[in-house]
Amino acid sequence: MTAGRSKKQRSHLATQIRISYLILILPSVIFIAYACYNLWRINARNNEMLSSVVAASEFSLQFKEDFDYETYLLIVGNVAPGQSNLSDELSKARQVVEGLKEYTNTEENQKRLLYAEKYLNNLETYVDRIKDNLGFENKYEDNMLIWENDVQIVTSLLQETINEYIYYENKQIQIAQTENNELFVDIVEISIGLLAFSFLSMVIVSYFGPKWITRPIEEQVKEEQKQLRKAEFDLLQSQINPHFLYNTLDAIIWSAEAGNQKQVVSMVGNLSDFFRLSLNKGKETVLVSEELQHVRSYLEIQQVRYQDILRFEINVSESINDYRIPKLTVQPIVENALYHGIKNKRGGGTITITSEEKPDYYSIIVEDDGKGMAEDRLREVRRALRERNAENGGVYGEKSGVYGIYNVNERIMLTYGEQYGVHIESRLDKGTRVVIRLPKNST
Repeated sequence: MTAGRSKKQRSHLATQIRISYLILILPSVIFIAYACYNLWRINARNNEMLSSVVAASEFSLQFKEDFDYETYLLIVGNVAPGQSNLSDELSKARQVVEGLKEYTNTEENQKRLLYAEKYLNNLETYVDRIKDNLGFENKYEDNMLIWENDVQIVTSLLQETINEYIYYENKQIQIAQTENNELFVDIVEISIGLLAFSFLSMVIVSYFGPKWITRPIEEQVKEEQKQLRKAEFDLLQSQINPHFLYNTLDAIIWSAEAGNQKQVVSMVGNLSDFFRLSLNKGKETVLVSEELQHVRSYLEIQQVRYQDILRFEINVSESINDYRIPKLTVQPIVENALYHGIKNKRGGGTITITSEEKPDYYSIIVEDDGKGMAEDRLREVRRALRERNAENGGVYGEKSGVYGIYNVNERIMLTYGEQYGVHIESRLDKGTRVVIRLPKNST
């Protein structure tokens, strides 16, 4: 009987231990389920917002330039009305706008998409009016006025609306990141509570819990920050100045009217190379030789417009031609040298592009003998590049002249690490020297 009672006591004790284990484990299970659910919910929402930003960025990149140019070709007779892609462009744009409605959950962005639909309807009306005018020989000037005063303005408004949509979607991503950080704090607090619950739970939670819980959160936060910055830079990269295209087309028209056939052929070829290399089939990196050809096309186009003030030399070693480089890395630096260096100097100047090669990295150097920068301004720019804070460095101003440099530096550091990037030297009224350092094994 004693043996039976002892057996019953051992059984009861085992049951109590099991119940104790369950009591110890149950809060952890509930906590883990809670954390996983919130991580899944926030991650799903963030993925939707990132997809929204990426889709809107692609729309912003492609639509305005393509639509304005296709409309111009229709007006000048290069494309017949039946062969025009304008209807397809409008249909695709409507599909993008309709798809964005499913992503955003903010009332203001829904309103912006409604405005975008109205702009697309206006564009369809203008295109129909242009096509009707093509049947009359004396309506060419009317069509040009529609193109300049209606089509280009509405496509600009449409692009601004989509850019505002992207901006506020990015703000929603930042809010989601804040929620992630708050969730992280909550998880730490609950973990501390579980540690105090018992010695056993303290051992389990302190050793296994934080590693299992905090690592995915930290990796997720880092990945979301990286994707957010990438979306911002894709948007910035997409903002190819439309004035460059318009001015180039104007220069081509002037050359054609002047009978300068060779110059027209050269400029059209350079413009084609410029945009072909800019798009690069969506690839993020190109060969150094391709990037330099892109820069050469840009400079040869600009040299026609600024032939009295602009000279350039590209003396880059052929040994680095097959290394890879993020596309649109050198061109923004060259553009900065032209607009904020050469143009601001009386009598013009020269832009020189050279290279240096080391065992583990190579550098592309862009120098100009233009206006340069004062020492105080140079310190601000260097601090912005070093601290990776454009706002504190005064880089965001419209007349700052170094936003392109900051953008290039940030993309390189995000992609390859902080040991690579951009270094700038400048002296007022003497010129500026920008060194772009990149790894040899970049892909």
